[in-house]
Amino acid sequence: MGKKVIKIPDSPALPFSPGIKAGDFIFVSGQVGYENPATGEKIKGIEAQTRQCLEGVKQVLLAADSSLSDVVKVNVYLKNAEDFSRMNEVYRSYFTEDQPARCTVVPDLTMPDMLIEIECIAYCP
Repeated sequence: MGKKVIKIPDSPALPFSPGIKAGDFIFVSGQVGYENPATGEKIKGIEAQTRQCLEGVKQVLLAADSSLSDVVKVNVYLKNAEDFSRMNEVYRSYFTEDQPARCTVVPDLTMPDMLIEIECIAYCP
């Protein structure tokens, strides 16, 4: 089966991989949206942070020769439960049909500006 680390050019040096392809599955690490990775500019608001997270997911999947249409499972971590419906509106615009299975939890996220983190698993034979 084997595994392959998915690399993203110019991504920060972190103690984990942006994604791993193992067999026919792609495991995308949690993508955060509180900051623009290219400029370092802070991103505010749940809608903008959700878009940034999902754009990060798309970038990792693209680097693995995959796309959002291959996603089978998503985990969403929301800082505030009251952001659920606004996050869902943005989320729906990325997964328009054949939506993947999903879990949404409200944990204590690690960074004060972080309103959301999204990770996923894709199936790409």
